[in-house]
Amino acid sequence: MQAQFPNLTVIHHPLVQHKLTFLRREETSTAGFRRLVKEISQMLCYEVTRDLPTENINIRTPITEFASPVISGKKQCIVSILRAGNGMLDGMLELLQAARVGHIGLYRDPETLEPVEYYFKVPEDIADRLVIVVDPMLATGNSAAAAISKLKKHGVTNIKFVCLLAAPEGVQTMLKHHPDVTITTAALDEKLNDHGYIVPGLGDAGDRIFGTR
Repeated sequence: MQAQFPNLTVIHHPLVQHKLTFLRREETSTAGFRRLVKEISQMLCYEVTRDLPTENINIRTPITEFASPVISGKKQCIVSILRAGNGMLDGMLELLQAARVGHIGLYRDPETLEPVEYYFKVPEDIADRLVIVVDPMLATGNSAAAAISKLKKHGVTNIKFVCLLAAPEGVQTMLKHHPDVTITTAALDEKLNDHGYIVPGLGDAGDRIFGTR
């Protein structure tokens, strides 16, 4: 199925898949769930930043001087789709400590499953940065597509999307509306059910992160 989606990268690393199994389990506690989201997000951050540009700077080791690479250009911006996206921020910021952070507040209308925006706050110079949009679940894809459309209206041209789980329907929505945006995820699941939840999924990520289930 993954071959149908040129915009999608699924990380099959054994550590990612091991932690994802325990993340899915119904009996995993809120604290355990939160910790696993952080750990998997950190691993996904490592993968999604593989192509960051670098430049050499001169340093001195205890032995000698030499030119060594550092990440070049403006610092990245991680944009969280509220509220569940905030659960992924800590893991991402462990690796990208100087990254700026933006927030987009969207909720899914329970009748139409369409996104409704209620909050938007990003750095003024976001158009000059690589933007990594995070949301644990890519279900219908409508919220992610709406968030990315909003960012593009603010001049952003370099966008990546990271999620813990994706459904084929969501990946297809993103491919239709934003074929230039790559998706990095830990799993491509089977489908959406009649209520718009990913199957087999892991339930409502926001409720499980914040203990409101």
